[in-house]
Amino acid sequence: MSATDKDNIFSLLDQNGPFATGDSPPDGELFSLENREVIRKIRSGSALTRYRVVRNQIFEFLEVSSFADIEKLLGDKTLQAKINDRAYKLLGNMFGIAGNEREIISRVNSYSKTADGVIRYLRNKVLANYASHIEITNEIDIAGSPVELLLITYNKKYHKKARFEAKRKLILMLLAGSIDQRERETCIEAKFSDFLNFLNDYVWSKNNLIGQLDPVYLLSNHDSTNFICRDLRIISPEEAAKVKPAKGRKLTLLKRRRFRTGNREIPIYVSIRKKPPEAKVLKLLRKNEENPAVAVDDELGLMGVVDSVPEVKTFQKHLTQSAINADSFMTLEEVSDTLQGGSHQSSSFGSSTSTPMLKFFAKMSGMRVEFIVHTNESYLNYMYQKDVAHDEYEVKRIFDSGVAELLFPRDIYYLDMKQAKEKLIRWFRSRIEEF
Repeated sequence: MSATDKDNIFSLLDQNGPFATGDSPPDGELFSLENREVIRKIRSGSALTRYRVVRNQIFEFLEVSSFADIEKLLGDKTLQAKINDRAYKLLGNMFGIAGNEREIISRVNSYSKTADGVIRYLRNKVLANYASHIEITNEIDIAGSPVELLLITYNKKYHKKARFEAKRKLILMLLAGSIDQRERETCIEAKFSDFLNFLNDYVWSKNNLIGQLDPVYLLSNHDSTNFICRDLRIISPEEAAKVKPAKGRKLTLLKRRRFRTGNREIPIYVSIRKKPPEAKVLKLLRKNEENPAVAVDDELGLMGVVDSVPEVKTFQKHLTQSAINADSFMTLEEVSDTLQGGSHQSSSFGSSTSTPMLKFFAKMSGMRVEFIVHTNESYLNYMYQKDVAHDEYEVKRIFDSGVAELLFPRDIYYLDMKQAKEKLIRWFRSRIEEF
């Protein structure tokens, strides 16, 4: 299912659907060309129901009774200010935001920053080669008030692109608000702190200071056809400085911690993350799901890299024992192990089912944490192998899920998504394969 297959809030962005942003906004003239086109697209079924719901919500939010009233509101700055104050209060209550008027306004405006952050993330990373195509209109970039953005979508003085971006920003703000509400309800910030404390107190070696990392490099040679890792050596930074560039050769830095099991100290590279709001918004879009409680099941995560498959098993056992030492039982859910062959099931767009890894969710101390554990070899393939590499996966899932087309429709941004995807994958492959 793609981001446009379902009748939900995302359908408001579909430029091929009944809520497409036209050359001119809807107006108060009953039989205008724009209004006749809207009626043609929503004559019956779920689209008509959705249209009525959205229209009524807009009227209630702006405290008007018709599109003609919206046109009058556009010219009344005093009334706009009054409705703007009321809107912040309504949104504060909807998202369960505690605090005074200033705190509520600040929190809602932070959703605006998250909405802009989603577009900037795509512009600066996945779609960096097309940054000039998808740059946000200046007037929309600086607008943070939901009322201001909503009124722009009905303002004939604004170009089609600006009006679409105002609508897009509003929808992304609503998703950001839902995510923020979910995070406050689940106390995710406190859980992330508890998770870090658990790792420092019970998992990592006491012989190292908190945050102490030992740098090593993986010197690897890769197959010329699919860039799979053929062989690798662990070398010191001093040795790495003497390595000469060569085709198919990669030098990968790992800053490793250690964990103790018995009398052994085992090195492990660790990447710990709490998904930022921008990443969660994109995941909702990819999953075509408005509810973050359903779509975002990996808010806390750890990726670890050890030297061998036996050490992967050792780390897994060490985790469960560390939880017992912290007075909590640990259960492992959705365990998938492809380190020694086989494939895993994935519903994610663009994901390769052959990616080798040990993946599971660990439930302990009121937390559910996603763990992905690699060997050095599987980590290098996860980073560099053709059709598997994470950078390729980032591109594929944005395009294959329909999110790129939804956020940057062709009739506004003049991007051929199929061609853009192919060019971006080739570009990322060239970056991956250089020394």
